[in-house]
Amino acid sequence: MPLSTSRRLALLTSASLALLAGCGSSSDSAGGTSTPARVAVVASTNVYGDIVRHIGGDRVDVTSIISDPDQDPHSYEADTQNQLALSKAKVVVENGGGYDDFVDRMLKSGHNDSAAVINAVKVSGRTAPKGGELNEHVWYDFPTVAEVADRIAAALAKADPDGAAAFTKNAAAFKAKLAPLEAKEAQIKKEHGGEGVAITEPVPLYMTEASGLVDKTPPAFSEAVEEGDDVSPRVLQESLALFSGRKVKALVYNEQTSGPQTEKAESAAKAADVPVVPVTETLPKGKDYLGWMTGNVDALASALAK
Repeated sequence: MPLSTSRRLALLTSASLALLAGCGSSSDSAGGTSTPARVAVVASTNVYGDIVRHIGGDRVDVTSIISDPDQDPHSYEADTQNQLALSKAKVVVENGGGYDDFVDRMLKSGHNDSAAVINAVKVSGRTAPKGGELNEHVWYDFPTVAEVADRIAAALAKADPDGAAAFTKNAAAFKAKLAPLEAKEAQIKKEHGGEGVAITEPVPLYMTEASGLVDKTPPAFSEAVEEGDDVSPRVLQESLALFSGRKVKALVYNEQTSGPQTEKAESAAKAADVPVVPVTETLPKGKDYLGWMTGNVDALASALAK
């Protein structure tokens, strides 16, 4: 018996509604569990972006504003894409201490007052020494990084309560992998405490200080290099004499900001058979934070053992 026109319309309508309902939902299992929305996180550099990934796993969507090793965070000019990402971020991780001020400026101009902002320098409690300047490179300070990891886990848990247990577990695992780095620093301190090193910039100082090493570099040299200023001939000669006079056991060299004066220091170190330990401010390509820092600490230990 043929269907009536009204019956055919009813069946078509039911089928269409069922199809639309199926298209309007997403699931990642046969049981129909909805895929959780990832937490939008913006990090000022790929150093912090990588730490967030260790803790957030597949529950976060991370944008690292500075990810090119050739970019200088001190002079970075953010663009509209950065502004858009920050305007939508639920969690923001910045270094602070004047290192990446563009983050705060863009958060303010983007009217994103709801984002949880983690400032690593504030977390560290580090302040400028009397009569000196703050060393803002706190990602070389492993106790600070461990505390930042906990703050990230807490901020992600607030944004994604269902993932809280995973974030806490991942942060604990990350911190457990920091422990061998601190143990290696303690071993260096036991074997080489009090020995002198030279630097081109303050980038690695938290690592060298934790290792019990003494920075012999004239402050005017490393400060001028960091600020991009010229080093006076007298200060340059004092710095180079550290190597010719064998007053230091190693040169820890920021290879991201080399120039004529730092190249002279590197050449003088090599001429005097003083080992050179290259470091960087941002993650080298193909590295994660833990592997990168393990390489830095191991390279320092190997240089001092020569």
